[in-house]
Amino acid sequence: MEPPLAFASAAAAAVLAGVAGYLARSVIEKSRRARDRTSAQDEASRILARAEDEAASLKKGQVLEGKEEAFRLREAWEKEESRRRDDAQTLERRLAERSQSLELESGKLDARAAEQESRFSELDAQRAELAQRLEDVEEQARSTRVRLEGLAGLSAQEAKQLLIESLESEARADAANALREIKEEAQRSADREAKNIITQAIQRMAADQTAEMTVSVVHLPSDEMKGRIIGREGRNIRSFEQATGIDVIIDDTPEAVVLSGFDPVRREVARIALERLIEDGRIHPGRIEEIVEKSRKEVEVAMREAAEEALYELGIHDVHPEIVGALGRLRFRTSYGQNQLRHCKEVAILAGSMAAEMGLNAQEAKRAGILHDVGKGLTHDHEGTHVELGYRLCKKHNESKVVLNAIKAHHDEEPHFFPETFLVTAADAISGSRPGARREMFEGYVKRLEKLEEIAMEHPGVERCFAIQAGRELRVMVEPEKVSDVEMAQISEAVARRIEGELQYPGQIKVVVVRETRSVDFAR
Repeated sequence: MEPPLAFASAAAAAVLAGVAGYLARSVIEKSRRARDRTSAQDEASRILARAEDEAASLKKGQVLEGKEEAFRLREAWEKEESRRRDDAQTLERRLAERSQSLELESGKLDARAAEQESRFSELDAQRAELAQRLEDVEEQARSTRVRLEGLAGLSAQEAKQLLIESLESEARADAANALREIKEEAQRSADREAKNIITQAIQRMAADQTAEMTVSVVHLPSDEMKGRIIGREGRNIRSFEQATGIDVIIDDTPEAVVLSGFDPVRREVARIALERLIEDGRIHPGRIEEIVEKSRKEVEVAMREAAEEALYELGIHDVHPEIVGALGRLRFRTSYGQNQLRHCKEVAILAGSMAAEMGLNAQEAKRAGILHDVGKGLTHDHEGTHVELGYRLCKKHNESKVVLNAIKAHHDEEPHFFPETFLVTAADAISGSRPGARREMFEGYVKRLEKLEEIAMEHPGVERCFAIQAGRELRVMVEPEKVSDVEMAQISEAVARRIEGELQYPGQIKVVVVRETRSVDFAR
């Protein structure tokens, strides 16, 4: 039984030891918790003390900043108040000065009013005096009229009629002289301004002088080539002339063949075709037809490219291809020896320059200038004048009214409706009449000069006349005892109007009437 007792004793001792250990640990844990609580309370006290110190410090800083801000605001308010007082004082001073000036002006106005009243009084007195004098003059005039009627044997109505007739003749003479002076002054100023505008337009255009002929010369490598061009029994030359419509002239000229024809497009086709045949060496009817057809297409392309280049240089766009084709045919068209495409380009440049100088639509003037003679590219293939053909073509493709009016008005087929069309007509005259631009047949030139002199000689009082400066000026000599100074202007205007109505001429013709009185004596 001892072993169980020993085991129980041991268990009891173990339990007692466990309880003692638990109690010891509880005591230790309580002690530790007490120490932690004391430490936490100390830390809280320190944090609270620091917070109170920082709050006191912040409060003190905010109070100082508030005092500084209040001081600054007070200082700013005092400055603003001082500025306002200064402004008020300045305004009061200005008002005082204005019041003084108004008082002075009021005094001056009062003085002027008094002066005006005195002047009105003087004027009333003078008016009454003048009325009295007028009555006296009328009375004297009545008495003088009665005396004059008695002395002259004329009634007042008859004398008045004589006086009116005398004054009317004098007034007409004075009016004619004044009209002549006004016309001369207007002509001088207009000529000066027009010359300035035209000169500036011409200076901007450097035009080459050209002279297209009705024949083209093709050079040959040797005279033996002439036989090959003619062919057996002339079959080659006949085939060439039939295909091109151009006469081939083969004469004794060394190493050259002449192509003759009035259609410049056909002549150019023939020239290119003959040069290609000579270069190729194979000359026979079949080859001739082939080369002529290729040359014709090449010329068509060249004409279109020339027209497109001219339009591009002028800055003109949106032109219908049919119009471009007709314009390109002017590349090989001449009028009085002047190349028509170059002429149209010159007219466009001149009209555009003058329009720009005058503040008009320069682009519209250019377009009208380049297209004013476009109908000349259709006259070889269609019936009608170039004006009619060009007008119908441009109207068909909806060109502007300015272009249509320029086509007709530059040959006086309708009036000028737009200022740009006047410039196109002037530019056309400038381009056609400049030195070297055109050639004129000698017989037509002589007949025109004779007609100028004949028109002037038909007027009474004309002694003789001379067409000078290649027909650009008509010098008319009148008899001084038959023609007065007033009638000179009438003669010059009448001659100029007849020339405009009866003759066609490029540019303008100046009519000068000369009246000369000479007194001759001899010292012996």
